Amino acid sequence: MPLKSLPRFTKKVPIALFATLAITACGGGGGGGSGDTTYTCNSTDGDGETPFYAGYYTRETYSGYSLVWCDEFSGNTLNQSDWNFETGTGDNGWGNNELQYYKQDNTSVFKGVLIIEARKQDFGGANYTSSRITTQKKQSFRYGRIDIRAQLPEGQGLWPALWMLGQNFSSVGWPAAGEIDIMEMVGGDGREDTVHAHTWWSNNGQTADYGGSYTLAAGETLASAFHVFSLEWTAQSIIWYIDDIQFHIIDITPAGLAAFQEEFFFIFNVAVGGNWPGSPNASTVFPQRMLVDYIRVFQKN
Repeated sequence: MPLKSLPRFTKKVPIALFATLAITACGGGGGGGSGDTTYTCNSTDGDGETPFYAGYYTRETYSGYSLVWCDEFSGNTLNQSDWNFETGTGDNGWGNNELQYYKQDNTSVFKGVLIIEARKQDFGGANYTSSRITTQKKQSFRYGRIDIRAQLPEGQGLWPALWMLGQNFSSVGWPAAGEIDIMEMVGGDGREDTVHAHTWWSNNGQTADYGGSYTLAAGETLASAFHVFSLEWTAQSIIWYIDDIQFHIIDITPAGLAAFQEEFFFIFNVAVGGNWPGSPNASTVFPQRMLVDYIRVFQKN
């Protein structure tokens, strides 16, 4: 359902003041995406203005890199040429004992942002609903710089994530396909100030993982403003950033980490409950929203 207003946002500014943001041409299918498709990332809303939302912005260009794919979430609906909806409760709560039913209706696009909304709503045998979207078989990439600007929900039991799975996931399964968690946050107990980064893979048939985290300055949270979650991914390493501050790195040159030398696709979701955050309680306020301003993928020339 379209929203009439967005919380915690600052005023819009005329497009003339942000002309360089308005139209960005994207090459299609970088690193194995949709081949010869040409993308245009338009950051304006339906009123012909560029919304400006409080928080951190990253650069639109990087020396030695080209922008190969992006989504600025303009218009009124999600672009299903690039994105899929995954629905239902999954196996064992999507493998994590999550409590939500994923529905397409909980995703919307409004005023230049993607909105994934978690609700306290009985549906399909679950007590909560939310959304999960992927670029599987539509947009996948190997290596590059990835920037995702987002503002997160808050509250006990909320578990937003911006992450990736190997494009061969359907054939080899998890963890053999590899997993790259660009951003995860667990809500409640003051945990909304910490971003988590993680990789998962198969080590001789056993699940292996390596993670790190970063905590914001006192008084700041990931729900109070937009932050940019970034990766720099090469054949040698994956480096994580928040607001251009490096906080985690993994060497992916060992043979056992070969999964990270292949193409990956994106997943955005907001889980409710699960093994890590625990269940919502009386303090949790619904609905809760994850807002995504843009995703941009750059690759070396």
